[in-house]
Amino acid sequence: MDHEALALEMRGLREQVAGITDTAVAAADGLLIAVDTADTADSIEPEGIAALAAAGLGLARRTAEATGRGALSRTVTYGSHGCAAVYAVGETALMVVVADEGTDVDQLHRATQPALRRIDAILTGQATTATG
Repeated sequence: MDHEALALEMRGLREQVAGITDTAVAAADGLLIAVDTADTADSIEPEGIAALAAAGLGLARRTAEATGRGALSRTVTYGSHGCAAVYAVGETALMVVVADEGTDVDQLHRATQPALRRIDAILTGQATTATG
């Protein structure tokens, strides 16, 4: 796996969408693979967030299946100070994006889609360049 390419994708997403403070990529079982934070006092605790996100994504996938809604693509948790979005990266990984209050979540979802495809290619060894 190209860790430098993965870090560039995560940092690029944080720089592309105003309000993103942290991103993390983890295996579907919650094992942290990579993290990119804004290095503030409010930055996430990566290992804990990865584990929580994996558990939440697993529940959401089962809920989508049980209700016949198709394949799960993301979950978003809103709080009084912002949101945390968890995206499926293929079948074996996930990405957590933490953003401040006021972040344009629609823009976040649009910007994340191509990044997720490139991150999946990096994780599966199918990326041909640093930007996929």
